Formats: sequence, C-alpha cells, structure tokens
Amino acid sequence: MEFHRPVAERVMLAGPAGSLEAIAEDPALPQPPACAVLCHPHPLGGGTMTNKVVHTLARCFQELSVPTLRFNFRGVGASAGKFDDGRGETLDALAAIGWARTRWAGLPLWLGGFSFGSMVALRVAAQSMPALLITVAPPLGRWSFADIAAPSCPWLIVQGTRD
Repeated sequence: MEFHRPVAERVMLAGPAGSLEAIAEDPALPQPPACAVLCHPHPLGGGTMTNKVVHTLARCFQELSVPTLRFNFRGVGASAGKFDDGRGETLDALAAIGWARTRWAGLPLWLGGFSFGSMVALRVAAQSMPALLITVAPPLGRWSFADIAAPSCPWLIVQGTRD
C-alpha cells in the first residue's frame, strides 16, 4: 500500500485544566483499522507532542492507515494548566482519548507513549480499554508502577538495554 501523507490539523481539545493543544493526522484511507492517541515524554524535561519518538510512532501508525492524535499535556506549548506529577496528565490523556473516539467514532483505539508518556498511557489503559498498547522506554525506577494493573489488550514494550 502506498503511503498517503496526512495533513496535520492543529486542534485545541477541551481538557480538565483548560484547552489542550493537539495535532490530528488522518491519512484518509478507506477502512482504517484503528485510531491512535500518543503521549509524550516528561513535560519538565522538555517533552512535547513533537518529540521525535512520538512523531515516529505517529508516522508508523499512519503508514498502517491509522489516524493519530498527538497532544501536549497541561502546561506544555499552548496547553492550559501546569504540571501535576502524572495525576493531571492522566486526566489529560483521557480527554484526548475521548476526543479521538468522537472524531474517529467506531474505530478501535491504539494507545502509545514514550517514557513518561508510556507511564501515563499504561495508567489510562484500564479506563480506556485500548485494543493495543505500545510503551516505549517506560521510566522504570523513576515512577512506581505497583498500583497500575496490567492491560487486558496486547501490549508491546520497547525498552533499550541502556535506557
């Protein structure tokens, strides 16, 4: 299948602490298998929705005809609010998932994240029931995962040996 580069549409989503800045990209091909929401690395470490790993995940999904939504957590870029140590960012992710499910109604959800964003994605998986979860470089040792249930969907963990 030939790749159809999607047009990036900048959108503002309603979030729990105010508007969330996002980029929706839809390859606009017939019968997409899913829609995807992607979470970025730690906001206090410079993480944004334009992070190269998050962008690469989005591009991989788009090459599979999957429309994607990348968003900035609260306090990042034009998103309202301030960093909330993962609690508020979890609510932000749920708001982004709700928007994606409305925009691409009826499609299964694929959820992904990089570093801090993978921890947030894992946290919201129990509530959002994605069809697929991808976590890249989850921040093991930096955050506690003890209170997070294993997802009920297929789960790909990408972890470098020196990460």
